[in-house]
Amino acid sequence: MLTILSRVSLLIATWLLLQPVSRAEEATPQARLVSVQRIWGEAPHSAFTDLLRWRDEWICGFREGQNHVGSQGAIRILHSKDGEQWTSLSQIKHDTYDLRDASLSVTPEGKLMLVAGAAQVLDGKRQTGSLVYFSTDGANWTQPELISEMGRWMWAVTWHDNVAWGVAYPAPKGMNVSSLLNSSDGVHFKPVVEKFLADSKWPTEARIRFGRDGEALCLHRTDSKRNFAFLGAAVPPYTEWKWKELDRFIGGPNLLQLPSGEWVAAGRIHNPKPVTALVKIDRESGHVTPLLELPSGGDTSYPGLVWHEGLLWMSYYSSHEGKTQIYLAKIELPQEK
Repeated sequence: MLTILSRVSLLIATWLLLQPVSRAEEATPQARLVSVQRIWGEAPHSAFTDLLRWRDEWICGFREGQNHVGSQGAIRILHSKDGEQWTSLSQIKHDTYDLRDASLSVTPEGKLMLVAGAAQVLDGKRQTGSLVYFSTDGANWTQPELISEMGRWMWAVTWHDNVAWGVAYPAPKGMNVSSLLNSSDGVHFKPVVEKFLADSKWPTEARIRFGRDGEALCLHRTDSKRNFAFLGAAVPPYTEWKWKELDRFIGGPNLLQLPSGEWVAAGRIHNPKPVTALVKIDRESGHVTPLLELPSGGDTSYPGLVWHEGLLWMSYYSSHEGKTQIYLAKIELPQEK
């Protein structure tokens, strides 16, 4: 015979089982950290990574400097056949500029393309533009060309259908408006949308990715007082964008479409302390659900994302073990059928 207490417990359990599961919760996969390793830490400060597969090997790029900002930084390029043993291919320096965050991509001709921020103090103000370099072997690079004027930073570039796309933001030139640009050669960029994200106080880093159906998504950081990120979406010709303000800050944003068609994103969140995290975004509500916090803390974020052989590979940097160093994580992410 059931006691009153057990009857009450049974009723509560039954009620919980019958409650509807939200669409976001139902769709959220459970991520599992398979492994993480430190792959570089030679400089006093190593940060701002990107990652890709090129010619059947791994390429990781990032900035080396004395500190987070203000020193004469250089870009380090690493490579690895197996993702376990990493060696340096090159270090790229500039006599005039502090080279900033590395953005890696592959041109339609198969060349490795590097876009790096180029910062210097002009008229008493620190201004940042963007330089582009090309390489056929990762070790030898072309002379840099300025692709975004000083004060307008094109932080990352993505190729789609033989066209390079990027977002330039005020650094600090151009008021509080970012702009969408594209290029057929990766050097000469022209504006597509002059006022790309203009409704926030200060749009900054932005990453564009293209889905298999041709839809473009843009994850855009803002540094206003509210400082929540925005997610934009558009279909060809990518001149009309719909924006959704999210419910979290995301620093060093990146996103990737999985083979199942789902999208995941990554960057620095505060939970409540800063960590690098893999997240899922509900496009209807703007809710950001953390899927996995990487071993990280302090000065951290700027992940590179690649799906390879059934795992999500993520490069990132962190200072949780002392000075900032470069890490590589492998993540298992069950997908919806």
